[in-house]
Amino acid sequence: MELIAQSRIVKAQQAAQSSLPYTRELNRAVAAVASYSGYDHPLTHEEESPRRAAVLLITSDRGMAGAYSSNAIKMAERLTQTLKNEGKEVVTFVCGRKGVSYYTFRGRKLQGSWQGFSDKPTYRQSDTVADALIDIFLTPVDEGGVDEIQVVYTRFESMLVQEPRVRRVLPLRVVRDNPTEPEAGRLLPLYAFEPDAETVLNALLPLYIRNRIHFYLMQAAASELASKQKAMKSATDNAQQLIEKLTREANQARQAQITQEITEIVGGASALAEGNAEE
Repeated sequence: MELIAQSRIVKAQQAAQSSLPYTRELNRAVAAVASYSGYDHPLTHEEESPRRAAVLLITSDRGMAGAYSSNAIKMAERLTQTLKNEGKEVVTFVCGRKGVSYYTFRGRKLQGSWQGFSDKPTYRQSDTVADALIDIFLTPVDEGGVDEIQVVYTRFESMLVQEPRVRRVLPLRVVRDNPTEPEAGRLLPLYAFEPDAETVLNALLPLYIRNRIHFYLMQAAASELASKQKAMKSATDNAQQLIEKLTREANQARQAQITQEITEIVGGASALAEGNAEE
């Protein structure tokens, strides 16, 4: 299982790397339209007094991955408590059987859940998750919607480090350039939106959200596999140490038994020799 996880990590990293060019260009397009169009899109509109928030927790479908899922769950629990302390009602979405089992066992309601693809997510599956989040965000709060959406996932830093993180995906925080104060020697770009900025944003922002959710799922998949490899390597090392320890104990017991048998034979031979000498 350690070798299987190791081989899958490479594929997960390659999939994440191959999506980076598309992600960069999409980020540039969204930033350009948001900065120079002046249109206030529903996905970027932030309420002054948010009342309801959603949390998406990404865990694994299977065990044998060390503390991967438990660390993400602990982070989600801390985030949920923080949001409640701010006076917000929290609804929960979960990806992964481990997270679903955690909430189901405690009798806590889930707004939505998905299972079966934690170690190998596809665009279709990530789009399903993203569409559910977009729908509940665009729904009015009085009708069951939310004012903001937070995602708890595990970022793959390296083979040794996988860090749980919290990211707010909705409403979008767009860093707008100041078109009236350009830097010295820097020309302002000229943008023309066809058919108009609103239509372009309506097409780009859902793509951006779907891309972010897919990125988080890919990072979580790589982290899960790395955690699984570490856990399986640790289990293998512990088993090998146990085998060596038990082998030494067995050899010592066998040597002690042989020594005892030899001592008994020598003692018996000595007793017979002494008896014969007395006769």
